[in-house]
Amino acid sequence: MSSPEPAPRLLRAFLAVAEELHFTRAAARLYVAQQALSRDVRRLEAELGTELLVRSTRRAELTPDGERFVPYARRVLAAYEELGSAFGQARPLLVDVNSPGLVFERVLEHARRLVPELEVMARYESGLTGAALEIGAGRLDASFGRWAGLEPALRDQLDHQPVRLEPMAVVLPEDHPLAALAEVPLGALAGEYVYAGAGNPRTPEWTGLAHALFAGRGIRVSPPAPLAVGREEFERVMAKYRHPVLAVVDFPPMPGCVLRPLTDPVPLSPVSLVWRKGLRHPALDAVRSAAATLARAEHWLEEPPGSWLPEADRQSMGQP
Repeated sequence: MSSPEPAPRLLRAFLAVAEELHFTRAAARLYVAQQALSRDVRRLEAELGTELLVRSTRRAELTPDGERFVPYARRVLAAYEELGSAFGQARPLLVDVNSPGLVFERVLEHARRLVPELEVMARYESGLTGAALEIGAGRLDASFGRWAGLEPALRDQLDHQPVRLEPMAVVLPEDHPLAALAEVPLGALAGEYVYAGAGNPRTPEWTGLAHALFAGRGIRVSPPAPLAVGREEFERVMAKYRHPVLAVVDFPPMPGCVLRPLTDPVPLSPVSLVWRKGLRHPALDAVRSAAATLARAEHWLEEPPGSWLPEADRQSMGQP
């Protein structure tokens, strides 16, 4: 007799199809082959002895038993998360902090001091949309980014906690005409192409924020370009294309470049801590507590005078 399949994988497969109502989209969300996903759902149906989904060439639909099973599947997956943390045996918590040198590394450092017996692991891969897909698939626990920039279908799978309204900045070649300024008024960028991650499938929430900020100001988002990873590659690409890069004020120093805050108005990047809905983990509790403590102590959620923030982001961040 063959050993039983791991229940969490089968349940995640079913829930992905139940939420997407489409096997191809569900497979892409879980980063698995569609054949493997379909096989897992059929194995779950065989174990339960009932049909959960009706398949067609274009979509999938829940049967009455499938609809009834959805909340049970979610509760069982949540219980698996709790099981690992029982009796102090929690698995490591994996958190994406986007890029080295950003302020959110300090959140994890503070969390580690709160729970020294637990492991809080950092990962560095830019982009909340990409991270959210991995959180939903169970390969990542949490990340930081712009909650209002996620698609509603992604937000339905996640929870968030507002952490920081971070003033935005621009990275310039050190010999750029605007590099001599201590601060760069937004109006001074009129006529420029500014790189904001266009074409990067992991960061559409950032590109969308740039489009909203530049609208009506004569500033254009640079067309898609290869993503520069690492300081040397960033320096090479900046020297070749010379486009200013939209960033935040705590962006780490890059060789051959200067970082200048944006003003008139002061644009804000709204950042939340984002995790999978229903996730229970003592290290996540510590990260949430650390984020809230630093936000209060350093006034991260206070808007500076003359700031800019889209209304959707204002509401998602709980701003008046």
